[in-house]
Amino acid sequence: MSRQIAERTRRGVGESVRRVDGVPKVKGQFAYGSDLWAEGMLYGHTLRSPHPHARIVSVDISEALAGPGVHAVLLADDIPGKKTFGLEFSDQPVLADGVVRYAGEPVAIVAAETQETARRAAGRIKVDYEVAPAVTDPVRALRPDSPQVHPFGNVLRHVRIVHGDPEAEADVWIEGYYETGMQDQAPLGPEAGLAVPAEDGGIDLYVSTQWLHADLQQIAPCLALPEDKVRLHLAGVGGAFGSREDVHMQIHGCLLVQQTGKPVKMSYGREESFFGHVHRHPFRMWMRHGATQDGRLVNLYARFVADGGAYCSSSPAVIGNAATFAAGPYEIPNALVEATMMYSNNPPCGAMRGFGAVQANFAYEAQMDRLAKALGMDPLELRLRNALEPGSILPTGQVVKGVAPVRQIIERLRDMAMPDEPSSGNGRRDPLTLPGGAAGNVGRGESLKRGVGYSIGYKNVGYSEGFDDYHEARVRMFRGPAGPTAEVYSAAAEVGQGVHTIMLQVARTELGIDEVILHPADTGVGSAGSSSASRQTMMAGGAVQLACQGVLQEVFHRVREHHRSMGDDLSVEDGRVVAGGVPIAEIDEFLDQPIEVTRRFHHRETHPLDENGQGDVHVIFVFGGERAVVEVDEELGLTRVVEIAAVQDVGRAMNPQSVYGQIEGGTAQSIGLALMEEIQVKDGLIKNASFTDYLIPTILDMPPVVTELIEEPEPGVPFGAKGIGESATLVAAAAVAGALRDATGRELNRIPVRPDDLVGINPPVDGGPAPASPDVPGPLPIPAYWGLGKDTQHEIGGEGGKG
Repeated sequence: MSRQIAERTRRGVGESVRRVDGVPKVKGQFAYGSDLWAEGMLYGHTLRSPHPHARIVSVDISEALAGPGVHAVLLADDIPGKKTFGLEFSDQPVLADGVVRYAGEPVAIVAAETQETARRAAGRIKVDYEVAPAVTDPVRALRPDSPQVHPFGNVLRHVRIVHGDPEAEADVWIEGYYETGMQDQAPLGPEAGLAVPAEDGGIDLYVSTQWLHADLQQIAPCLALPEDKVRLHLAGVGGAFGSREDVHMQIHGCLLVQQTGKPVKMSYGREESFFGHVHRHPFRMWMRHGATQDGRLVNLYARFVADGGAYCSSSPAVIGNAATFAAGPYEIPNALVEATMMYSNNPPCGAMRGFGAVQANFAYEAQMDRLAKALGMDPLELRLRNALEPGSILPTGQVVKGVAPVRQIIERLRDMAMPDEPSSGNGRRDPLTLPGGAAGNVGRGESLKRGVGYSIGYKNVGYSEGFDDYHEARVRMFRGPAGPTAEVYSAAAEVGQGVHTIMLQVARTELGIDEVILHPADTGVGSAGSSSASRQTMMAGGAVQLACQGVLQEVFHRVREHHRSMGDDLSVEDGRVVAGGVPIAEIDEFLDQPIEVTRRFHHRETHPLDENGQGDVHVIFVFGGERAVVEVDEELGLTRVVEIAAVQDVGRAMNPQSVYGQIEGGTAQSIGLALMEEIQVKDGLIKNASFTDYLIPTILDMPPVVTELIEEPEPGVPFGAKGIGESATLVAAAAVAGALRDATGRELNRIPVRPDDLVGINPPVDGGPAPASPDVPGPLPIPAYWGLGKDTQHEIGGEGGKG
């Protein structure tokens, strides 16, 4: 359908349509997972290990069971089916069976008549632990003499990419060492769900998740039930950002239903949420770049070691993404990339917005600034000189196809006006405009320095490395009270990004009608895949588009049967069938019988990496860039982000207001990564599992975000639209860190940057040698990992990359 028809339907593709869930959320009427209720329900609670690594000698549940109001206490031996689960690799116990591998691992679950009763009963369970040495340093875990987290070793996945001649000479060499901390997704709504017994012996589970069908495929085998007896329904999700990809309370709640025959609700508090979901992987990165005197990149050596924690989750795909994006959006003819994901006894890590590409971006953009300084070049000119473009060959051998506006992004950022200096007034600035704000600054801004930093990045849209991804949608069109009406059925998870609104916009545009109803998401329709990897706009839009086109084919068939002389030039517009631009009938006339069509959308095929890291591994790419302007008070170590300027490649803005919201939200999370957000893990123990001690940006920390969109439709994808859920998160942290370096002249090779890093306590720039890059202890036991996975992996996994 054309843009004109979208405008005539008023609420179609390309319009800033009001979100379908917006009004109830604003009014406080939206039902999140923690708001669920059922008659006679019990409350579940989880007992978790206090140790990062220990053998379970014995467990005594007698006192817990004897308490009034306690209906069930379950251990690993009580699980009727499969004992383990996992998103990509089934290595995580439903309940610890003989050993715990991280502090917070579930050991027992309790069902009781009140939440407090369940909590107190869990406290009466006596567990005798034999504490074992914990592996908490991923680099040390590489050593042959390191304790083993799992019997098959500590290496989760190793990726090696060889491109061109890694020994190629260059005129100028620069190198650096970089670290990123463990960030939490910090969704405002903690994990929650309600499991309800069904009359057929099955279970209906209402849960906050990102992927209903992946949950189903992990849950059903553990319950020893066929999948058709476990029905999942999407509960309201109070934020996700990757934290809802993995199973949290789902299996536990269903097990308690099986045991008690009653509905069971489980809802985590904030502290338990920190233990109950995965986090962003901490990375250590060594990089070496070679270039010619005129600034042409010649060579890259990159060595990444990442901490995956105790269990697999999405780690194989995360390290795959980090490796394949290690060169950044720049042409480099020669490269050697070694990237290793390690098991440890730290909390499990998995999907988080940006998915490996964030960590790599922080390193390679610092390298670009360092190289520009060594060459005496403007940092934007260096980036322009090496920018990817259509036809460029990536280090994986993949050819960049479609839209790749890297030069345009850099040029637009360069041309955007700088923010004005704050007005001084009577020699004093408003304290809210000073680093630290009114609460944190006692000076008048006498020692402020301003800095400017840039970051350009790119990431895949959709799953990678041969993952067979699809989205199934069903559309039903019928004669309604207000005219032709359509219902859209999809299992797509709305996690706050607006995909449910997008599906309605697509249906209105394709069908040429306004009355479209979205059916609640459940497993009664085929898989929609996960709301992750910036994929749902592309995949959901494609599936709904195909189903709508199938509906129209049937409408047109009925029209031709009625009008025998009618040709092929039929379309719909404003609820009418149009032939050759002339309306001939109302659609209602041909809806005596409803029309229902189910379709699957598949993106183009991708392929796994080969032994040299070569392959056509990603579907399409999305590009973005940001400029950060910061102020630093070097006496106090305080910072203020003055402004973020963003330029985003979107293909086509399906809902412009939503696009701007995604960019601002992603920027906020990335500013948090740059300046304040880090889970403090010491000896395997989380020390700041609360929003008192784990800091996230507030509205007072957020600068103005000035955004420009590049709308150049991507060939071969529905409406030419690219997902943009991750792009801003990808680049903002590196831009802020670059601006802080510009202001202070300090190395700042780790994020989040702490106040101590900005004052005289720590030495500037040349602060001593970086840790040596670890040797790869070869041969790495990758075949052992994948071999084990063949027997235990669910069909949702496999060797394909997810993120």
